[in-house]
Amino acid sequence: MEKITLTVNSSGLGKLIKVSLLSVISFLLMYIETPLPLFPVFLKLDLSDVPAILGTYALGPGAGVLIQILKNLLHLILKWGADSPVGELANLIIGISFVLPAGLIYNRNKTRKTAIKSMAVATLAMGITGGLANYYILIPFYSKLFPLEIIIDMGRQVNNAIVDLKSLVLYGIIPFNILKGTVLSAVTLSIYKHISKILHR
Repeated sequence: MEKITLTVNSSGLGKLIKVSLLSVISFLLMYIETPLPLFPVFLKLDLSDVPAILGTYALGPGAGVLIQILKNLLHLILKWGADSPVGELANLIIGISFVLPAGLIYNRNKTRKTAIKSMAVATLAMGITGGLANYYILIPFYSKLFPLEIIIDMGRQVNNAIVDLKSLVLYGIIPFNILKGTVLSAVTLSIYKHISKILHR
């Protein structure tokens, strides 16, 4: 009985350590942001969701969600910026919208085909959630920090079709998040087979 208990506790501790390490890596990747020429300047691509999706596939959806929470808590505490805490809230909502459906689908049948399917669904979910969250929650919050006209003008500078909040979401936010989900999926699929060997130890 003691041996069994020790094994269970060690397994739980090992999972906690992996989640913690992935959270730190994810947090560090938030510092590496790339602006994209076709999107407003405040939309920047980073790969901080990759460790979360790796954790989701290897350790379960709950682990992926926890990594997203810990990553953003670290960012909120250690890198408070002009857009805090709205920026962290945005990253958390949209990040969870990616890892949660991906993990729920993949855990039913852990094959490469299922992984591709799960990421396609997750990318669509990220696009839809990003659009709805920005329209109803995030940009209204941002407008308390920066005038809405300035935010819309940032979008208009790269796309003349952006003239109001609705067009900003349709032509800026949603396409950006679908592109981000596609990039995250491609990176994850290219490295997961190698990283999973370490995460499953």
